[in-house]
Amino acid sequence: MGYIDLHSHVLPALDDGAVDEEASRAMLAGLARLGFETVAATPHQKAGQFLPSLDAIGAAFEGARAVAGGLGMRLALAAENYWDDVLFERWRAGTIPSYDGGRAFLFEIPTEELPLRFEDTLFQMAVGGKLPVMAHPERYRPFWEDTDRLARLGRQVALVVDLGAVGGYHGWTVSRAARRLCADRIAHAAASDVHAPSDAAAAAGGIAWIKKKLGPAAARRLLDENPRAILGGDLPDT
Repeated sequence: MGYIDLHSHVLPALDDGAVDEEASRAMLAGLARLGFETVAATPHQKAGQFLPSLDAIGAAFEGARAVAGGLGMRLALAAENYWDDVLFERWRAGTIPSYDGGRAFLFEIPTEELPLRFEDTLFQMAVGGKLPVMAHPERYRPFWEDTDRLARLGRQVALVVDLGAVGGYHGWTVSRAARRLCADRIAHAAASDVHAPSDAAAAAGGIAWIKKKLGPAAARRLLDENPRAILGGDLPDT
């Protein structure tokens, strides 16, 4: 089986990802060459910055899905939900954009400090039937010296590191954190988080590091088996 990418910005002209349809096609082609069989498009949903309408997302998705199909890939749809009032309003209404409309949804938080009542809120979301999926946990400063806290969080939240960080493309501190999360089996999965065609090279570097340093079984776990489970709404073992 091929890889599953849980985090990408391949939909054109919606956020800081693909600037147009040509860039979107190039990004999808690059991911196909790396061995991805399913790519989840996760456009930003962040109040005051990137909040494309559902109609705009749907139109962009249909065009990109046709391109992905021509490359032999399936395109899934979700969103990268920022931890803000929009997310909480949608949580209360039961309308958080999730992977293919299922249990699992991707979210991100501020990088410098954790939100108030963070773990308690995530627990309440999980109790309510959701599977929160944290984007790029290696970026969040409060966890750099407290990976035990992140590991505890991973018992109810799926943790998805960026392949570019694993490959050493995001600076030493962030890359060291991403590699440690993979090596210590704290991260559940790794994803491309591509924003431009050139990001496929960074993702390739992360895949190469995982294969070389952790072995083919780790690559299957982080890029295929666990992401496949998360996409289906299940929290896998690390």
